[in-house]
Amino acid sequence: MKTESVGATPGARRRWWQLAIGVGCMCMIANLQYGWTLFVNPIHDRHGWSKASIQVAFTLFVLLETWLVPIEGYLVDRFGPRPVALAGGILCGGAWTINSMAESLPVLYLAAIVGGIGAGAVYGTCVGNALKWFADRRGLAAGLTAAGFGAGSALTVAPIANMIKSRGYEETFLFFGLLQGIVVVVLALMLRAPDRAAIARELPLSPGVVAKPATREYTPMQMARTPSFWVLYAMFVMMALGGLMATAQLGPMAKDYKVADSPVTLLGITLPALTFALSIDRVLNGLTRPLFGWISDRIGRENSMFIGFALEGIGVILLGQYAKDPTTFVLLSGLVFFAWGEIYSLFPATCGDMFGTKSAAANAGLLYTAKGTAALLVPLGSVLAARGGWQQVFVVASVLNFVAAILAVSVLKPLRLRGANPVVVTPRSVSQAGS
Repeated sequence: MKTESVGATPGARRRWWQLAIGVGCMCMIANLQYGWTLFVNPIHDRHGWSKASIQVAFTLFVLLETWLVPIEGYLVDRFGPRPVALAGGILCGGAWTINSMAESLPVLYLAAIVGGIGAGAVYGTCVGNALKWFADRRGLAAGLTAAGFGAGSALTVAPIANMIKSRGYEETFLFFGLLQGIVVVVLALMLRAPDRAAIARELPLSPGVVAKPATREYTPMQMARTPSFWVLYAMFVMMALGGLMATAQLGPMAKDYKVADSPVTLLGITLPALTFALSIDRVLNGLTRPLFGWISDRIGRENSMFIGFALEGIGVILLGQYAKDPTTFVLLSGLVFFAWGEIYSLFPATCGDMFGTKSAAANAGLLYTAKGTAALLVPLGSVLAARGGWQQVFVVASVLNFVAAILAVSVLKPLRLRGANPVVVTPRSVSQAGS
């Protein structure tokens, strides 16, 4: 794999430039997941397909976007970030182009599969590359990169919605699909893998950063044979499932509690409660990723996990109890999204700390499949709501959050301390750990 040496000052600037490129790529693929909801009703109205059948495409997208990331991460580790992100950009643009021409459900599903593979390739590339360039600031780097995916669609929601109304969903799919795909392709051409030895030799120490570098480099198969990986994986599933169960039910819950259309005024802005909640939630879900990543670089991953996961548990249980008030519904849903979104920075950063830099993309990708595992279990939320009401859903979600918080400090932390001596990460210690 070709790498590029960096000079002292230029090297410090170059890694931030590489991080910015990765964030840009993530912003461009965000609509494949977060913008999909805008197209469901127009597709239903145009073809008469059931919404359940249409949403099968979304399920296929999520599964392909998560479960293939280990393979895509391996390709990044083997051949570098550029070709994988380049292929991902082409597939992402092609997916929405296929959507624009889909006249049958099988073709719609094909587009979802193509888009899932492409989005996973870009996601795995950008997160893995960030972990490699920022061995001393993995939390912040992973958080900023994940924020691009979490909040990247915010600026294009209104343009997409307006174009669907004025020119139809088919033309909107085609225009934004080509636009997003082209941007990813252009940015991918500028991605580079770091020369770890040059970084260790020439980049300045990041003040105040406390972490524990891996004492050896693990391949994905070696990592999968360690108990610490499976503890980390179980925690990821718990947090992803708890958060997805709570957040996926916001719309139905708001409707059942009769607060969805109730006006709420905050900071001089008045919107229906559900609209307000979804708008705030998207912003906070993006903000929390770099924030908690930055915090974890300074107080430790497990300590940050305990704080964030416990806060999520509290937020979820309060939301279940007090969601009948429109204003409280908006505020508590914001808290839930804020305390949940940090999992997409804390888990990949912890994975890099524990299992090394050389196979960081593939290792983080294998861990990321926990999101796909959790997604398969999300329908349990609807089953629980049908049998025991919304309160039961949120109790289960809250318990999962608290269990994950306890595991972070009582099980994961001791396992990690036995695997690496606690030290302050310096560029030279990173180089020695990877040698």
